[in-house]
Amino acid sequence: MKLTVVGCSGSYPTPGNPGSCYVVEHDGYRLVLDFGSGSLGPLQEVLDPTTDADDLAVVLSHCHVDHCADLASLFVMRHYAPRRPRRALPIIGPSDTTARIAAIYGMDDPVMLANEFAVQSFEPHEMHMGPFAIQVARAVHPVEAYSVRLTADGRSITYSGDTGPNAALATLAEGTDIALFEASFVGEGNPVDLHLSGADAGRIAEAAGAGLLLVTHLVTWNDDADVLREASAEFTGPIEQARPGMTITV
Repeated sequence: MKLTVVGCSGSYPTPGNPGSCYVVEHDGYRLVLDFGSGSLGPLQEVLDPTTDADDLAVVLSHCHVDHCADLASLFVMRHYAPRRPRRALPIIGPSDTTARIAAIYGMDDPVMLANEFAVQSFEPHEMHMGPFAIQVARAVHPVEAYSVRLTADGRSITYSGDTGPNAALATLAEGTDIALFEASFVGEGNPVDLHLSGADAGRIAEAAGAGLLLVTHLVTWNDDADVLREASAEFTGPIEQARPGMTITV
């Protein structure tokens, strides 16, 4: 299983770093995990998002713009291309996914999206897409949001999405090879039910027994070193910081 970081900037894109977007690949099948602001351009260096092949799908943790906005641009790319794809792109996400993408685009009739996107909502039971088993836990965030675990051939990546600290994430991530956890906050006294701090990410990854903690969604007003220092005080395993273009294979 190969993870490619397309974008990992927290809350908004920065120069050279789009909003959240990751590609997870196994046996030739690609899952695009979130599709944040500015991600469509660099994503095209990794894969062809207009493909008709049945080896590509999208999983959305939630529908804040830094995690889904470029799906509106992808709609344009697929819908108006002279040789438009015949196959609708599968997307799994929250129940409001279609409405949110339509609102970003300014589309009066969301039915148009069905020509390009085959959207389905997360289910409480395990779902499957290509070789991947997909499990989710409800995240703690102001909108409908999920943490996502992807498993294939005994390997797994667990993505926190955006979430405040919660026990369900540790349960979902139990024994995971990569804990791809956001760490937007540092220190104490942060807003509740919104994001993880570096310490929160480290603590939850340690409770889960994760193999690697890959911290992501760092914001520019914090010092990255402070986030990593907090995480390393709580997590006894290896820690890395997500960066655009990074690849990790497990």
